[in-house]
Amino acid sequence: MIILDTIEDLKTYIGKTIGQSPWIKVSQERINKFAKATEDYQWIHVNEEKAKKSILGSTIAHGYLTLSLAPWMSYNTYEVKNIAHSLNYGLDKLRFLSPVKAGSNLRGSFKLLEVTPSKEGYKIKNELTIEIEGEEKPACVAETLGVIYPYK
Repeated sequence: MIILDTIEDLKTYIGKTIGQSPWIKVSQERINKFAKATEDYQWIHVNEEKAKKSILGSTIAHGYLTLSLAPWMSYNTYEVKNIAHSLNYGLDKLRFLSPVKAGSNLRGSFKLLEVTPSKEGYKIKNELTIEIEGEEKPACVAETLGVIYPYK
């Protein structure tokens, strides 16, 4: 976990990897709860018997479940102190490159691409790569956007 005191300290990481989150398990229970929360019960996510017979050999996490772990990964990778708050602003690019089988461990690596002043704060763009433990190809690569608001 990297702790930065100011936005100026954050800017020193532009073009560099800030760090990696710890691993987080994507269990079948987590997949089932996500299916319930989103009403997405596609069989490849929730039907373990049918999924075992598929080309993947297992159920897989929803792509958006994988992406939904991005805030947790961010909170466990770096923090900028001395700010009022921050908000999610969206995504610029998103690709799901590999399926995440139930029981897999994931972690996120954040590379800071931009820190841009905006009307009320600073827009932050990171390249987030979500790795699957033991796999060469990542699960997901996304350009995440946020806004950091300094104290007034």
